[in-house]
Amino acid sequence: MLATRSELIDKIRLGEDSFLELKEVRFAGGKIRGPEQNDLADELAAFANSRGGVLLLGVHDKSREVLGIPVDRLDAVEALVRQACEDSIRPPLAPVIERTTLPDAAGVEQPVLRMEVSPSLFVHQSPGGYFHRVGSSKRPIPPEQLARLFQQRSQSRLIRFDETPVAQATLDEQEEALWRRFASSATREPPERLLSKLAMAAQDDAGTWRPTVAGILLASRDPQRHIPGAFIQAVAYAGVGVTPQTAAAYQRDALDITGPLDQQIFGACDFVRRNMRMAARKGAGGGREDLPQYDLLAVFEAVTNAVAHRDYSMAGSKVRLRLFDDRLEIYTPGMLPNTMTPESLPYRQAARNEAITSLLARCPVERDDVAAHRTHIMDKRGEGVPIILERSEALSGKTPEYRLIDDSELLLTIYAAAEPEQE
Repeated sequence: MLATRSELIDKIRLGEDSFLELKEVRFAGGKIRGPEQNDLADELAAFANSRGGVLLLGVHDKSREVLGIPVDRLDAVEALVRQACEDSIRPPLAPVIERTTLPDAAGVEQPVLRMEVSPSLFVHQSPGGYFHRVGSSKRPIPPEQLARLFQQRSQSRLIRFDETPVAQATLDEQEEALWRRFASSATREPPERLLSKLAMAAQDDAGTWRPTVAGILLASRDPQRHIPGAFIQAVAYAGVGVTPQTAAAYQRDALDITGPLDQQIFGACDFVRRNMRMAARKGAGGGREDLPQYDLLAVFEAVTNAVAHRDYSMAGSKVRLRLFDDRLEIYTPGMLPNTMTPESLPYRQAARNEAITSLLARCPVERDDVAAHRTHIMDKRGEGVPIILERSEALSGKTPEYRLIDDSELLLTIYAAAEPEQE
């Protein structure tokens, strides 16, 4: 939407409408005097509750003159926009924020901020209430229309989030070598039709074919380009606990694990393997017997569950893996689906992301250390959690623990095996 420079310049010349809002940025000393955070939140939420749009900061709304934003103030203005989206809108928004330049009346290029908001699957409340875009301004949504909007968007979410098309993404961002893994090699169907059957592509409201969330996560080399937080943040610490003040000093290793989900899973397993201790004792036949801190098959199952079942609609949230001397912690964003509880995990199945779990169940395992256990990454028979619990307890003597944190994150703690006593 208004993606090219020429489109944006032409649109500014015509003025504001249902898809464009212009705002001057004013300063008083070192502080931003306008626009206010609540005003930004109302405008952005109105676009999300309608058909989307672009908010352009650095352009006067009446004269349509490009005034620009001082380069050394861009960070502060962008921070104000992010704060408006995260703190003043419920549920929060994650617009595309772009720094660019446009010519002023004298032809001099001036820095501006462009925020693009896609039509949302949710109804967003901002400080002024519930707004939508009507022509060149925001308007309160009338009560009867608001009720219909809640109903419509609730119904639209029956299409699971991982099956929704990703705005601005294009099909060529999905590498054929990656998505072909999930399809029969004999099929001659057009790529759009085949990807649609795999729930890796869908048509947006304008009829344009786009990758779905699942398609981006499993067939794109850089999923977080479109889905912020779609990676695993792994940190290995020295000791059994850290504080925010000492975290950096105690880090032994740290890595942001990116790429398609299957690569993230194996990357996380390699991180644990690299950073865990490997003890040894004399075996029954007199030879050396290696004793790892963690059962790597249990780690594989735990990481697979984390990336497969996390809530990808929580923009910016990521799977976090924390390795200490005595335990491994895996934090998964999102509440448990349906009526699941931490206690029921070993006994019940519920998938938040049906498309992702289905694709991982079709994704071949190409590593010998896991291939002996299964041929495809995900098992849909519900064996994952029992494997995590049983194999980890057999190694360490302690049962792993699941715990919900603030109803927004699931924490799995796997305890390390103690070092064997030397005879």
